[in-house]
Amino acid sequence: MSTVDPPAAPPATAQATGRSPVLDGRVLLLLAALLWSTGGLFMKAPPLRAIPLDYRGPLLACYRVLFAAVCVLPLIRWNRLCWTWPLLATAVAYTLMNVLYVSAVTRTTAAAAIFLQYTSTGWSYLLAWLLLRERPSLGSLVAIVFAGLGIGWIVTSEWEGANWLGNLLALASGLAYAGVVIGMRALRHEQAPWVVLCMNVVSGLVLLPWVATFPVSLGATQWGLIAGLGVLQMGIPYLLLGWGMKTVSASDGILITILEALLNPIWVYLLIGETTPLTTIVGGGLILTGLVLRYTLFRDRELPPAVEPAAGPASPS
Repeated sequence: MSTVDPPAAPPATAQATGRSPVLDGRVLLLLAALLWSTGGLFMKAPPLRAIPLDYRGPLLACYRVLFAAVCVLPLIRWNRLCWTWPLLATAVAYTLMNVLYVSAVTRTTAAAAIFLQYTSTGWSYLLAWLLLRERPSLGSLVAIVFAGLGIGWIVTSEWEGANWLGNLLALASGLAYAGVVIGMRALRHEQAPWVVLCMNVVSGLVLLPWVATFPVSLGATQWGLIAGLGVLQMGIPYLLLGWGMKTVSASDGILITILEALLNPIWVYLLIGETTPLTTIVGGGLILTGLVLRYTLFRDRELPPAVEPAAGPASPS
């Protein structure tokens, strides 16, 4: 049985410096959301858009996770490895999320893809309560209502038109992403780099035999963008997620990382010029309102836990 891999700031150190481990975990998740938000920018870059549409989604999904796997290799403690069924389940969910999301971004707007993926919020709350026995706080419940309203507004306003397939793929990726978040919370006692490595290796190896048959030849610029996509938008942020989820509840984790959805279309608009519909902006405003309420007005109003925590590391407050 593997020992606990300490988070970026161990509780003892955090207490000695006056910092809260939960606050440190939230900061790590904020950084992860910031890096994730660059995904649309990478995938909408002209050199990658030059890849034929029929091959682009699976190809980017495969190679970016292999680059992500390589970047975490130096952080693995090879004498402390543990393979478990939850790890395999998380890797499968990650593989599905990876393919579905990249395929969605290539077939609809970056804004629609990322907001629709965050329908995962509702699934994550339900699964965290049922599987991890983590009851969300009152503030989290308020935030999820606003998130549901915002996402629902975007779904209903952008469902019609030529992008319906991309929107459907993005919705499916949301369910898979919920499985990833819950899995990483369940695996919080494992090495974060080891979990990230397994997820990316499984995802890459599943796709590689298929992608290797594609009649596509990539240039140096395209390889460079895919490498950046893998390291900056997959490898590093999922490490931050793994470390952050050691001290942050699943409900808070999914709420904080939804900031990716607000930032993603902004980068794409500023640097590539892909406009975001007004309906998406309104929906994003509702989501942001819920987050502001969660961490200001409702920050200290916690509901009691649904059950007594199991023996082991203390549950985050």
